[in-house]
Amino acid sequence: MACKKNDIEKSGKRPLGEACLAALHFAIGREVDSASFYNKYQSIAIAVRTRLMDRWLETEKRYCETDVKRVYYLSLEFLMGRTLQNAILNLDMEEEAREAMRELGMVLEDVYEAEHDAGLGNGGLGRLAACFLDSMATLNIPAKGYGIRYEYGIFNQLIDNGYQVEKPDYWLFRGNPWETPRVERMQRVRYRGRTRPYMDEAGRYRVDWIETDDVFALPHEIPIPGYHTETVNLLTLWSVRAGDEFNLEYFNDGDYLKAVEQQTASENISKVLYPNDNIMAGKELRLKQEYFFASASLQEILDNYLHDHQDLARIPDRVAIQLNDTHPAIAIPEMMHLLVDRHSLTWEAAWAITTRTFAYTNHTLLPEALETWEVALLERLLPRHMEIIYEINRRFMMEVSAAFPHDGEIASRLSIIQEGSPRRVRMAHLAVVGSHSVNGVAALHTRLLKASLLADFNRLWPGKFNNKTNGVTQRRWLRQANPALSRLISDTIGDEWVTNLNALERLLEKVEDKGFQDDWHAAKEMNKMVLAHGIEEKLGIEIDSASMFDVQVKRIHEYKRQLLNVLGVAARYFRIKSNPRGEWVGRTVMIGGKAAPGYAMAKLIIKLINDVGKVINTDPDTSGLLKLIFMPNYGVSMAERIFPASELSEQISTAGMEASGTGNMKFALNGALTIGTLDGANIEIKDAVGEENIFIFGLNDREVAEKKRRGYTPWDAYHEDPELRGVLEAIRDGFFSPDDSGRFRPIFDSLLHKGDPYMLLADFSSYMACQDRVDACYRDAVEWTRKSIRNVAKMGYFSSDRTVREYAADIWNVRPVEP
Repeated sequence: MACKKNDIEKSGKRPLGEACLAALHFAIGREVDSASFYNKYQSIAIAVRTRLMDRWLETEKRYCETDVKRVYYLSLEFLMGRTLQNAILNLDMEEEAREAMRELGMVLEDVYEAEHDAGLGNGGLGRLAACFLDSMATLNIPAKGYGIRYEYGIFNQLIDNGYQVEKPDYWLFRGNPWETPRVERMQRVRYRGRTRPYMDEAGRYRVDWIETDDVFALPHEIPIPGYHTETVNLLTLWSVRAGDEFNLEYFNDGDYLKAVEQQTASENISKVLYPNDNIMAGKELRLKQEYFFASASLQEILDNYLHDHQDLARIPDRVAIQLNDTHPAIAIPEMMHLLVDRHSLTWEAAWAITTRTFAYTNHTLLPEALETWEVALLERLLPRHMEIIYEINRRFMMEVSAAFPHDGEIASRLSIIQEGSPRRVRMAHLAVVGSHSVNGVAALHTRLLKASLLADFNRLWPGKFNNKTNGVTQRRWLRQANPALSRLISDTIGDEWVTNLNALERLLEKVEDKGFQDDWHAAKEMNKMVLAHGIEEKLGIEIDSASMFDVQVKRIHEYKRQLLNVLGVAARYFRIKSNPRGEWVGRTVMIGGKAAPGYAMAKLIIKLINDVGKVINTDPDTSGLLKLIFMPNYGVSMAERIFPASELSEQISTAGMEASGTGNMKFALNGALTIGTLDGANIEIKDAVGEENIFIFGLNDREVAEKKRRGYTPWDAYHEDPELRGVLEAIRDGFFSPDDSGRFRPIFDSLLHKGDPYMLLADFSSYMACQDRVDACYRDAVEWTRKSIRNVAKMGYFSSDRTVREYAADIWNVRPVEP
């Protein structure tokens, strides 16, 4: 919203119960007696949103009056989850909301369940973006998020005979009461066409982009409230509207379907969120999505800036743009296009503005996960931007040659254009070249970025790289998700931790307090019973809430090593079978996550989890001792039930492959102990909680690299470890799949005949030995509780508030605007 010179009038307030009745009557058109369950949810959503918009108007007024620098966070994914409970919590109006719903004959907690998750992300990337929005508002930082309003979010996952089946998630089927479409602020986004170079009146080289296919981007604004502050920021999600309603020539010829064909095709741009692991090369729709929201966002940012400022050269003094991974990197040539072609700046002036405005966050260490696009596709879809990328690269290559005059190979390694057949544009390289800051998301991740993945860039620009370890918002992931534990904490040390997570350290004074230990254990047991009841209700599986809840929930991917978990469970099963009367620690192992629809191996691993679980869960010898459950359709709302009940957090990725992880933080924040490798933020969690309060196993990143360099042979582990060999042969020979003995042969082949690229077999024996240490600790309930308390007490560093403060001070150079 551009600043206006006149005062913004503040709307009046009314009691929430009265506001709900008014919304029910005037906005929804229902009397209380005829209103449906969902109508009553809508009524409180509208009433709460009214208060949020009132605060947003005041927030915007403050930003305008102080003419502050603002942050714009560009992310292709925002995994927001549900809004109502979070808004009520942040506004500190839970009791008022409970009373308002009581007047409508409803229980507030039941009303929360009426809201559909806004699943606009695949996992950690989108959830991190949502945490950052919460923290920026809570910290009173002038900020706005930009993304896409996908009609269909991340797919709904069904399990049919053990196999993943994907169903569409039309999360908007009932509308979204939290958003406001702003038709008056639509932006034109162009594709295709051709470029026409010419010399302007001053003799300067110019380019017109003409004969384009156009669409319109419609912004939908969603208010993001801070916790116990008057600040409300915005998340703007763009949806597409066709540039032309229909082609009149076809319409006049009587071919209506042909006439609206362009409209239908255009509106596919914001139709569906692509799963993370789909093969994107050559996928024109994905590139259209990326450019669509980047272009619309930049146009609005520049429009708002120019409403109150005239000097384009000062944009970096008022605007900071953060690229959340490479998906929005096309915004860099788009900024150049807007500044050079539309506003007639020189290349040099435009490039100085661009590079001082943009910053880039890298989220991966996997070279194959770095996004690239075929040059031919970009030339066809965005011809002007491909020309700009060529020019950026030409000038960059001159800089590289000057810096490394005697290194003939570094230019090809650094070039934005990857030569070959086909030629490709390296979007990560474009993001690094066009940004003033490049950050990793955990200490190990940043070290490896600088030492390997982007090492040549670090040689060229060593001051450009920095670390910003991820964090999570304690408001949602402890205060909201775990009321039993958060009440105990607040009753013991006060509420300061909700906005200053370091205050949890005061819990260390209670580690040896027997009464506090008992209360802590009771809170965990209650959460376990709630989750156990939910599992029985939804899956029909009865579990023992006295067993250890051992949990791994995250996107299914080979490097995250859900397969190692399953191998360990199978080995435990065979151990119990060989000695059913042994003194075993009862375990309920839960695994959840979605596999990308095109990722065959990940989907086969899901089937293996379900088949192994079927054998174990129906075997009387393991009854009460071991269960394996796959949790279907894992998402934000399910996570809010799982984290509070979990006791062991499986963070077992191959060392050097997980950028950071945030699930590890959410588990620990809720009192689960971690079993994990020295990967991602696990290392920093270990440093925070102490080695004695975490279970570490396996090779570290340097050992992984050295083992691969020397020629890793998984057959060695197979021959040396009889337990591992027995598990692998059982999987290979169909023990867990008697109806199809060869079903899991591809898994066996991947591990032994295709080199075990994620080092499962190399870490197996260490993993099993570490699980034995977990069992020994769990037998001592008091010691386990002590460790749980210590984990929570040392989580202060892992708040997204701390992360955002570091971005604000070190990268964005923005300051809070206090109410």
